[in-house]
Amino acid sequence: MPFLRSSLARLVDARDDEVGPALLAGLYFFFLLASYFVLRPIRDTMGVAAGGARLPVLFVGTLVATLVCQPFFAAVVARFPARRFIPMTYQFFALNLLGFWILIRNIGGAGASVGDDVWIGRIFFVWTSVFNLFVVSVFWCFMADTFNSEQAKRLFGFIGVGGTLGGLVGAAATATLVGRIGTANLLLVSFVLLEIATIIVLRFPRTHMKAVGSGPEPSSAPPHDDKTGLGGGLWTGITHFFQSPYLLGIGGFLILYTMGSTILYFQQADIIGARFADPTARTRVLAQMEFASQSITVLTQIFLTGRIIKTIGLAATLAVMPALSVVGFILVGLGGLGLVPAFAVFVGFSVIRRGTNFALTNPSMEVLFTVLPREDKYKAKSFIETFVYRTGDQIAAWSYAGLVALGLSHTAIAWPAAVLAIAFLAIGVWLGRRHAELAAKPAA
Repeated sequence: MPFLRSSLARLVDARDDEVGPALLAGLYFFFLLASYFVLRPIRDTMGVAAGGARLPVLFVGTLVATLVCQPFFAAVVARFPARRFIPMTYQFFALNLLGFWILIRNIGGAGASVGDDVWIGRIFFVWTSVFNLFVVSVFWCFMADTFNSEQAKRLFGFIGVGGTLGGLVGAAATATLVGRIGTANLLLVSFVLLEIATIIVLRFPRTHMKAVGSGPEPSSAPPHDDKTGLGGGLWTGITHFFQSPYLLGIGGFLILYTMGSTILYFQQADIIGARFADPTARTRVLAQMEFASQSITVLTQIFLTGRIIKTIGLAATLAVMPALSVVGFILVGLGGLGLVPAFAVFVGFSVIRRGTNFALTNPSMEVLFTVLPREDKYKAKSFIETFVYRTGDQIAAWSYAGLVALGLSHTAIAWPAAVLAIAFLAIGVWLGRRHAELAAKPAA
């Protein structure tokens, strides 16, 4: 075991005492994302069935739901320590899954599908979107609170491998099982995976909980107090967000990322919906796309993510996916003009963009939060990754609908999306440089 630990430490650029916590964090992320990616193709099938014209309304529902949940989450964070409010959050969503399963089975019987009832399908779409944001945000809050900035640059890519593998397993499970057990019973698969993730949170070693301040800290820093809540008001995270240029920059970066993703999602609804008429075929194709995007991510996360961030710096790493988006949207626009194969370009761009997000952009974004005070790591971060994220959805959704109403095709909309990607690139570079300045300051 010591030899294996040392070998793994060299492989991922980790110290021997960091390998255990990093592996456990990766395992936690594995079950969490496996649980979500079992559900994502089902949610996307609901989105394709709704069509591009109705998706903006579903996105409004998601935005409202995240806003309603925010003060309740802040209240739980203020009152309970992380080891209690994180399992409480996951148990809430696990009970929701059971509720959906019971409801669907009572309405349609053993072979029922989530989409058999229009309103259940719409509610499930909104709920799954909220579920994804909160459970993943809570995970990365916990990681930013556990590892300091220097550790995060080296380890977050490796920890992300667990999530990538979980996404692969979840997408593959849905693609394989949807025709055998039906979509309703897949909810039980997701439920079990989420319960396992909850158990891992409860077992996470306390000795590696760091007192991370606003700057770098040695690995020998004493553990912070994990016996009480963070205190503060229900709206502290929101007020801090609007008072901090750095947090506003993160919010702007996330909004522009979300706008690009939402435009691609709407294009996906139009393109996949037109190409595949059968809902099961749509689910299978969407699951295969997810599988492909997760597959190209694994080797990058294991061998390269930490080293890329360390070698070229956080600013350059944050610029990779925006630069790819500029090129990708231009190619999609050219596909609409018949100059390149439209369907192949769209699928390739979508898969590569998602893969780059998991391999580079997401770990890099999470590093940005390690230099924040502890209260902001949970409250402001959660606000950014839920409400601000869904605000970006709204801007993109209604902009997309407006451009369609003006007569633009889904491929023509790629041209303004490319312009947005240029702004996305500029903010990413600024954030990386600002993070370096904050990380250089001594801890408060």
